Amino acid sequence: MKSYKGRGIVLHTLKYGDSSMVAYLLTDIGGRRSYMVQGVRSRSGRGSKLALFQPMFPVEFEGLESPRQQMDRFKEVRAGFVLQSLPFDVRKSTMALFMAEVLYRLVRESEPNEPLFDFVWGSAEALDAMDDGVSNFHLWFLANLSRLLGYRPGNDYTPGAWFDIREGLYTPVRPAHPGVMTQECAALLDTMLRCDVRRLGEVALNRKRRSDFLSAMLSYFGYHLDAISAVQSVRILREVF
Repeated sequence: MKSYKGRGIVLHTLKYGDSSMVAYLLTDIGGRRSYMVQGVRSRSGRGSKLALFQPMFPVEFEGLESPRQQMDRFKEVRAGFVLQSLPFDVRKSTMALFMAEVLYRLVRESEPNEPLFDFVWGSAEALDAMDDGVSNFHLWFLANLSRLLGYRPGNDYTPGAWFDIREGLYTPVRPAHPGVMTQECAALLDTMLRCDVRRLGEVALNRKRRSDFLSAMLSYFGYHLDAISAVQSVRILREVF
């Protein structure tokens, strides 16, 4: 049985039997992959593995190929880096739940995508380290994820422009169809695409502007990728932020 080493970000888990689960990861070696994890609820041995498999948690692993089965297994798995605040801050864990679900719904490819993986891994690091700007993080994440999935605006922003969701273009005149971001949301999209994640705390937004931009970004994703409509954690995110 061939082994290999890799890094991954946990996207989703499903219980399997009494003490096992299926873990879906975004990996550096093969895009989205699923693994059978045995003994996660066992009290014997070296303790539960369950703590490692929370949304957006980074892991390093040695995998074992299972040629006769659909899912590989882990020979060894450990934390990719030590999380300082994400597991203990309800705002950050809510944000992580949303980010992981979005990635689980949208990313289906099983081929390596280094820019996407580096962005997601770096996002977990950035969210964990962040003090200011946490409430804006999901907006920055969605804007920049759209870029990595191939939906970056096709032209440069100009002040006062609208954003045509169908065409993926900023436009000085509001399109006749309903698939459009308001001028305020279009300006914020440009801001989020340009903003250094460490300066998100400087972007002053109230609850309504966050909610409006979140809705606009979900509409943008939804026009291109139907799977975004299945994301359930949006409701929890709106309650917290």
